[in-house]
Amino acid sequence: MNEFPLYLQLGFEHITDPNGYDHIIFIVALCAIYQLRDWRKVLILVTAFTIGHSITLALATLNYLHYRTEVIEFLIPVTILITALTNMFQKSRPDSLYMEDFPQNATPRYLMALFFGLIHGMGFSNFLRSLLGKEASIVNPLLAFNLGLELGQLLIVLIILTISWLLVDLLRVRRHDWKLILSGAVAGIAIILIKESDYWQELMGNTPQ
Repeated sequence: MNEFPLYLQLGFEHITDPNGYDHIIFIVALCAIYQLRDWRKVLILVTAFTIGHSITLALATLNYLHYRTEVIEFLIPVTILITALTNMFQKSRPDSLYMEDFPQNATPRYLMALFFGLIHGMGFSNFLRSLLGKEASIVNPLLAFNLGLELGQLLIVLIILTISWLLVDLLRVRRHDWKLILSGAVAGIAIILIKESDYWQELMGNTPQ
């Protein structure tokens, strides 16, 4: 059981590591349309994402799921770009500070988070499998790592919602403007990651050396 805290820490550090910022900016994209007072809605959304990546993280780590790593590394920024564009094209009133941006029917957004979580889980599994080679049983490490990921996600959510609260509620930045700025920045980063991915280069006919 001594391995549990170790893998808990590894999961937390993996998703909060600035060097692996693709997962971080996906969480940022998910949260971009919300404020601190929307925390219940965000919690449900992040839970949907967690369910998704928990499924494929477990299946891939247990070798029930096989895929090309470079394809997943391409699809992860694609999920980020789609989420950011969804935010940008969502209807809202640009003249309102406190417009409720959350759609009445949130089910499609939950399903999107769940589906994209499946893709991110395969990305998480690449890192976890590299650590588990000598483990006789991977159940406890898998559980601990996934719990660490969840704690890291919640920390990222708290930071983003706090920044949004400071800007929108205290500094009176329009919620619509903040949504567009944040989502636009995330979309720009996602496009760069897509173009830099090995699979994109392969699709464009540029074989990596």
